[in-house]
Amino acid sequence: MNDNKFIYGLRAVIEAIQAGKEIDRLYVKKDLGSELAHELLEVARQHGIAVQRVPVERINRITRKNHQGVLALLAAVTYYKVEQLVPMLFEQGDNPFLVVLDGVTDVRNFGAIARTCDCAGVNAIVIPEHGSVSVGPDAVKTSAGALNHVPVCRERSLVGAIKYLQESGFVVVATSDKNACNYTRADYTVPVAIVLGAEDKGISPQVMSLCDNRVVIPEFGHINSLNVSVAAGIILYEVVRQRINDNQIVD
Repeated sequence: MNDNKFIYGLRAVIEAIQAGKEIDRLYVKKDLGSELAHELLEVARQHGIAVQRVPVERINRITRKNHQGVLALLAAVTYYKVEQLVPMLFEQGDNPFLVVLDGVTDVRNFGAIARTCDCAGVNAIVIPEHGSVSVGPDAVKTSAGALNHVPVCRERSLVGAIKYLQESGFVVVATSDKNACNYTRADYTVPVAIVLGAEDKGISPQVMSLCDNRVVIPEFGHINSLNVSVAAGIILYEVVRQRINDNQIVD
């Protein structure tokens, strides 16, 4: 990994966080317990940065330099919070259109979804801090640069983010294969957030229980499993189709 993609060492990482560097992942050796390590953990907590306690071998795989048991991976993009972004969208007169990714960890799928989001006019992608793909250089490259244009909101709690969206007037629509209506029957002309889950686990039960609507894409083949990036493309362009018909978008 290129040295300009990470920072290592206790004092260097503390100073980077305090200077406002965008940290994607912070790895701290499991048994690190010095006074300076405690200071780092407190600084990370104050800035809302998730800390992963890992074996030293995990850090050594990235760098063999004198990391002191601490390594921070730098984000390739600036992360936002939905509480910051949503009021701005309404103030600009937008009819907001968000995509929420629950458990998508494959960088190629994420990049492909981001590329479609940019083409479809999605205002932002929402991901969780844990259990999600990192928005690193590989993701930006896979997205064909779309992640330089589509804001990414990284949230400590997807549940909290979804509740905030609903309180702000969004309809939250989940992709599902259970108790769901055809995806073309939902109304996407209102402020909407489309929730997509990973192929292996789908959307978590906690998130699914919050969603206002559940929709399904009909499948007639044998494997009964659309790739999540393909499913995203189908549903996002149904949103575009409805908004064009509603004269919200000039065709």
